[in-house]
Amino acid sequence: MTSADSAGTNASAGPTSPTDSAGSDAGLLAPGWALSPAAAATADGAYLQALLDAEAALTRVQARLGLAPDGAGEAVTEAARAERFDVRSLAERARAGGNPVIPLVTDLTAAVGEEYGPYVHRGATSQDILDTATMLVATRTLYLVLEDLHRVQMALARLAAEHRDTVLPGRTLTQHAVPTTFGLKAAGWRSLVLDARDRVIEVRDDLPAQLGGAAGTLAAFTAYGARNTVALTGAFARELGLDAPLLPWHTLRTPIADLACCLAFTAGALGKIATDVLTLARTEIAELAEGSGGGSSAMPHKANPVRSTLIAAAARRAPQLAATLYGSMAAEDERPAGAWHAEWEPLRDLLRLVGGAAHDAVELVGGLRVNAEAMREHLDLTHGLVVSERLSAALAPVLGRARAKALLTELARRTYAEGRPLAELLAEEPELKDVDLDELTDPARYTGSAGALTDRALERR
Repeated sequence: MTSADSAGTNASAGPTSPTDSAGSDAGLLAPGWALSPAAAATADGAYLQALLDAEAALTRVQARLGLAPDGAGEAVTEAARAERFDVRSLAERARAGGNPVIPLVTDLTAAVGEEYGPYVHRGATSQDILDTATMLVATRTLYLVLEDLHRVQMALARLAAEHRDTVLPGRTLTQHAVPTTFGLKAAGWRSLVLDARDRVIEVRDDLPAQLGGAAGTLAAFTAYGARNTVALTGAFARELGLDAPLLPWHTLRTPIADLACCLAFTAGALGKIATDVLTLARTEIAELAEGSGGGSSAMPHKANPVRSTLIAAAARRAPQLAATLYGSMAAEDERPAGAWHAEWEPLRDLLRLVGGAAHDAVELVGGLRVNAEAMREHLDLTHGLVVSERLSAALAPVLGRARAKALLTELARRTYAEGRPLAELLAEEPELKDVDLDELTDPARYTGSAGALTDRALERR
């Protein structure tokens, strides 16, 4: 039974003591990843199965290469089913040796039986199995993340195409700058998602198995008869669908650093979308809205942007988790004390956070409501000054650069003081009677290359 399964067994039995649910991890304080595909892929039960998969693959490969009896691989594979083992007991006994592989080997050996039990874990060290299992968990989770990123980019492509020419204020340093289009904004979001996708694919395809023995020399395998440890390592990696490492990487933590990088980047890419939505969904802006907002425990009228909130939370946490993993690269000796151990929880947290954020992003962008009327109305909040950049360039040849600047500065002051549109004040200037002010002061006609840039961005696959 997995921790998520066990957490719900006494749901109707009323309050329980703190020890009743010790060790369960149903995501009570993690709504960003609870019930997501990544939650299941990274649960204790899934991790346990990955550990068992690594052990079984090692025995199968050794049997295939004549380093173990023919029946050993089948026997270990048959026994290596997570439901046959007690996750909580393994966790409790892991404290004695500092990692869960030690008690697992004991239990798996007993489950295999006297004849083939001695071929469990033969030649390996705990880090070989745990690192390999971590790569399996990461690979399986990244496949899920990629599926969701694909859905997100497809939804963003549709939004960008639909709103190619939907004009809204461009905002810089929190203030209205010049007009832009929502199509270009959505295309930019999609570009980030595709960047994340490409990084995730590259990392996923290079994740290696780990096999080095006690100190990374593969000595125990030669002691058990292996003549070609490179072939053994390659066969082990292929058996699990992982890459074959050039060297044992017990203290060469490039795979972990690569994971940290692509996961933190993905969280940030999704966080950019969430942050923009949170800003534009504010009550006083209301240019965007989530398709199904969350409620409030105290205020019935609220429809909170929950999906954006959870994605933004993941983006805030991810860099610090990645920093821990980068810090663990400074690992001493041939196998470290503490640096390796420090990786396990933050890496799983990163996988969960990013998996949850990607899953939330599917719902967010798929149901996003765009209020084009509000966007257009907000272009008039500065009384036409949103196109002052264009007017400066257009009026300089007519009035001279100094006169154009002075006039626009004065009229900008008057638009606020008198509450009148800039176009109306410009029309009163005799020097401009032959200028097409309607065209020059229309924000929708000053979006530059936004449409062309959107089209260009949508060509990317």
